[in-house]
Amino acid sequence: MRNKGLVIALTLIVSALCVYFLYFTFVSRRVQADAVTYATRNGQVDQQKRQHYLDSVWRVPVTSVLGADYTYRDVRASELGLGLDLKGGMHVTLEVSPVEIVRAMAGNSKDPKFNQALTRAQELQKQNPSASFTALFAQAFRDVAPGDKLARIFANTTNKSRGIDYNSTDAKVLSEVDKEVEESIDRAFRILRTRVDKFGVNQPNIQRVKGTGRIQIELPGVDNPDRVRKLLQGQAKLEFWEVYKQDEFYPYLAQLDAIVKAKDEAAKGGATAATTSTTDTTATAAAAGDSTSLASQLAKKNAKADSAKTAAQAGSGLAKYFTMPGTLGANVRDTARVNALLRSPEVKAVLPGNLTFLWDVKPTTIEGQEYLQLNAIRKGRESVAPLGGEVVSDARQDYDQGGRPEVSMQMNPTGARKWQKLTAASIGKQVAIVLDDYVYSAPVVQSEIAGGNSSISGNFTIEEAQDLANVLKAGKLPAPTRIVEEAVVGPSLGQEAINQGLYSSLAGLGVIMLFMAFYYGRAGLVADAVLLFNMFLILGVLAQFSTALTLPGIAGMILVIATSVDANVLIFERIREELNHGLSHKDAINKGYSRAFTAIFDTNVTTLIIALILGFFGTGPVQNFAVTLGIGVFTSFLSAFFVSRLIIEWLIKGKETTRITFSTFLSRNLFQNVNFDIVGKRYIAYALSSAVIVIGFVLMFIQGGPNLGVDFRGGRAYVVDFNKPMVASDVREHLHGVFQNAGTEVKTYGSADRLRITTGYLADDESTTADQKVRAALDQGLQQYASSAPVVQSTSKVGATIADDIKKTSVLSLGLTLLAIFVYVLFRFEKWQYSMAAVVALFHDALFVIACYPIARALGMNLEIDQVFVAAVLTVIGYSMNDTVVIYDRIREYLKENPNLTFAQVVNPALNSTFSRTMITATTILMVVTVLFFFGGETLRSFSFAMIVGMIIGTYSSLFIAAPLILDTSAGKAKGKGTEPGAPADAAAPKLSTALQ
Repeated sequence: MRNKGLVIALTLIVSALCVYFLYFTFVSRRVQADAVTYATRNGQVDQQKRQHYLDSVWRVPVTSVLGADYTYRDVRASELGLGLDLKGGMHVTLEVSPVEIVRAMAGNSKDPKFNQALTRAQELQKQNPSASFTALFAQAFRDVAPGDKLARIFANTTNKSRGIDYNSTDAKVLSEVDKEVEESIDRAFRILRTRVDKFGVNQPNIQRVKGTGRIQIELPGVDNPDRVRKLLQGQAKLEFWEVYKQDEFYPYLAQLDAIVKAKDEAAKGGATAATTSTTDTTATAAAAGDSTSLASQLAKKNAKADSAKTAAQAGSGLAKYFTMPGTLGANVRDTARVNALLRSPEVKAVLPGNLTFLWDVKPTTIEGQEYLQLNAIRKGRESVAPLGGEVVSDARQDYDQGGRPEVSMQMNPTGARKWQKLTAASIGKQVAIVLDDYVYSAPVVQSEIAGGNSSISGNFTIEEAQDLANVLKAGKLPAPTRIVEEAVVGPSLGQEAINQGLYSSLAGLGVIMLFMAFYYGRAGLVADAVLLFNMFLILGVLAQFSTALTLPGIAGMILVIATSVDANVLIFERIREELNHGLSHKDAINKGYSRAFTAIFDTNVTTLIIALILGFFGTGPVQNFAVTLGIGVFTSFLSAFFVSRLIIEWLIKGKETTRITFSTFLSRNLFQNVNFDIVGKRYIAYALSSAVIVIGFVLMFIQGGPNLGVDFRGGRAYVVDFNKPMVASDVREHLHGVFQNAGTEVKTYGSADRLRITTGYLADDESTTADQKVRAALDQGLQQYASSAPVVQSTSKVGATIADDIKKTSVLSLGLTLLAIFVYVLFRFEKWQYSMAAVVALFHDALFVIACYPIARALGMNLEIDQVFVAAVLTVIGYSMNDTVVIYDRIREYLKENPNLTFAQVVNPALNSTFSRTMITATTILMVVTVLFFFGGETLRSFSFAMIVGMIIGTYSSLFIAAPLILDTSAGKAKGKGTEPGAPADAAAPKLSTALQ
C-alpha cells in the first residue's frame, strides 16, 4: 500500500482526537453519577439536591488533561450530548413576523391602502408559505392601490439614511424593505442565541432555516416548556413611563361610570331617559361623588376593602368590571371584558389621547381570588416612551433589601442622563417599568436617581428574575416571533428511547459481527475490529463537532456500520476470486483491494450526495441522521479500506497461509458457479413491480390518501401513558367531540397502555392560545379516564405553513437526489443509458416503498409517512445505488477486458459474479434493520419498516431493473453478436469464461 506512513499518521491523529473528546463524556457521566449518589436517600433521588451538587461543581475543576484543569462547565461543553428523543427536552421552530418589520419601516403608517395591502399579503402568505413576504406585499399593494407609489408610504426620516425619498422607485423601496427584513431576522437570531446561551442548557442548538424567516432551537433536558416559550417569544420591549396620579384620571372614570350605567339602563328598556340625562348624571357624579359610582369609591384614599367589595357585588356601572378590592383592577377571569370595554368607541371618546391602561404582569391573591391591577400610563408625544430598553447596558438577577429576587440594571451614559432627568421630574410620582406592554413595577420616585443604576421588582421567583435579566441584556427583538413547530419529550420517554436505541444498536452490531466471523473466518474478525473502530470514530467525531446523538442518529450510525460491511465484503470477495485464480495471498490481497477501490469510492460518493441533500433540506431528526451518515462515509472509507488493509498486511507477514483466511467451511462453496438467467426474467420483474405499485396506490386512494404524520399535514400530537391497556378506537370516539369533529387519530404507540393522539383541531392557528385551547380540550376528553391515570409524556406541534414547506422540501430532496445521481453516474460511466436506468430503478424503489405503506395499513400496520420516512426512502435510494454501481463497475470491467463482446453478452456474467456480494450485503443490512424494527421503539418503527422493504426491493431492482434497462435502451441491443437478449452469456461468449476462471 502506497503512503502507508501517511495513513498510519492520519489514523493516529484522528484516534487521539476522538479519545480526547470522548474522555470528557466519561468524566461528565461520572460527575452526574456522583450527583445522583449524593442526592439519593432511601432509594429516592432528590432532584433539588442533585442539581445543587452539579451547581456546586460547575466552576470547580473535575479533571485534568496534560496539565490543564477542566471544570464541570468545560467538560459539559465538550462532551457527546444526547438529543431530545434520548434525554427529553424541547424543540421549537420560531418564525419572525415580517409584518411588524414592514410596518415599522413605514413609520406605523395609518394609510388604509398600506394596511389593506399588509392584510392581503398575509393572506397570500398562507396560500404560498415559501414565497417572499416582501414580494407578496408588493403584489398586494399593486392590487389595492394601482398606480400608487410605495415611496409615498416609506419616505420618512427613519428611511432617509437608506436613500428612500419621495422620488424613489418601487424597486428601490422593495429592495430596502427586503434588506431590512433579512437584517431583522439575523438580529433576532443573534438575540435569541444570546438568550439561549444564558439559559443554562447543556449543548443547545440554534440555527436559521435556510431561505425562510424561521429559527430552529433545540434545548435538551429542559423540563419547563412554559418558561422556554416566554423566554423565546418575549419581545423585550422595555419602556419607562410616567403614571397618572389618582386625582388626575379619576374624573374620567366618573364619566365612564355614568356612560356604562346609561348603557345598562338602556339595555333594560330605559334608553330614552338615560340618553336625556347622561350629561347631568356625568356632571353630578364628577362633582358630588355618587355613592354608587366606582370613581367615588376609588377616590376615597382611605376606603376600606370591604366597602369596595360591596360595591363590586352590586354590579352597577364600572363596578361590575373593576372588581379588585381597594384599587383599580379586576379578577383575572374578567380581564378580557375590561379590555373590550376600554377598546369601545364610547370609552375612547372620553379618555384623553395620552392616557392608556396597562395590566400588571403578575396577579395578586386576595381572599383566594386572583386579581390584576390596572395602571394609568401617561403617553408622550407620538406614544414614544421617555426612556427605552436600548439604554440598558447590563442586567443581572439580584436581591432587594428584604431578600426578594429583583433585576438590577445598568444604563449607558445617554440612558443615565435621561433617567436622571425623568426621575427629577417625577419626584413623588410613580414611574412604570413596562416590558412588552405589561407593568413589572411602578415605584414612587423618592429622589433624583443619578448614575444610571436601577432595579425592577415584581414578586419574582429566582428563575423569573434570571430570565428577565437575560432578555434585557440580550436586547429587544426587532419583531414579534411565533412558534410554528414544537416538540416536547418527557425525560421518562427519553430514558426508554435510550434503552431501546442502545439495545437495538448493540444487537444489530452483534448480528453483523457474528455473521462476518462465521462467513469470512479470520478476515471476518478483522472486519469486526474495523467495525468497532468505525463506531469509535463516529462517536468521537460527533463529540468533536458538539453534535448531539439522537435516535435517528443511532439508526444512521448502525446503517453506516452495516453499509461499511459492504466495503469489506467487496474486498474479501475480490480477494477470494483472485485466490481461486491461483494467486498467492499477498498478490490476491493487493489485487483485491485495487479492484474493489473504484466500486467502494463510487458507493461512498453516492451516499455522501444523499447525506448532503438531507443535511441541507432536512430539519430536526432528519438533519441529525444526515450528519451521522455524512461523518460515517468518511470514517467508513478510512477504516474499511485503509485500516483493514494495514491489519491484513501485518497478518500475512511470514506465515501468511495460517494467519489469515477469507472463508470458512460454511461459506467456502457458497455462491460458487452461480449462473442465473437474471436478464431473461426482466419482463416478469417489470410486470411484478408495476402490479405492486398500482395496488398500493389504489389502496391509498381508497383509504383517503396517504397516512401522513403531523410533519406533513400540520396539527398537534400527544403521547399519553395510562396505567392499563386502552382501546384506541374508544378513546378516539370520546375525543372526537372535544376536538369539534376535527380530524383525530388515536393509535397504540409501542405498548397497549400508551397511545399517540394526533388532531388537526386548530391546526391553522399557531398561537400559544390555540396550543392551550387544544391541550385543555385533550385534558377534558381524558377526564373520563382519570382512573387510568393518563400522563402526557410528549407533545409536538407543526403549523400548517411549516408542514407545507416540509412536503415541498421532501419532494425537492427526492428530485435533487435523483438528478445528482444521474449526473454522477453519467460522469463515471460516460453513457446516458447507465444514468437513465439507474434513476428509473431508484424512482421505482421509492414508489415501491411508498406503495407498501397503504398495503401494510390494509393489513393492520398503522405506519405514518413523516420526515423520518423521507430519510428512509433516500437511504434506500443510496443503498440501491451502491448495489447498482457495484454491478455497473463489474460490467465496465468486463467490457474493458473483452472489447469484442457486447453489453448483452456481459450483463448476465456481471450480475452472477457480483451475486455473492449482493446477497451478503443485503443480508447483513436486512438483519440490522429487522432488529431496529422489533427493538428500536416507535420512533424508528416507520423508518425501519421502510428500510426492510427498501433493502429487499433495492437488491431486487439492482439485479432485475437497473442493468436490464440498459440492455433495453441500448441501440441494437444484442444483435450482431450471435446471442438473444436474456440468453445466458456463457453460451455465446466463450472468451469471457476465461476472465471468470
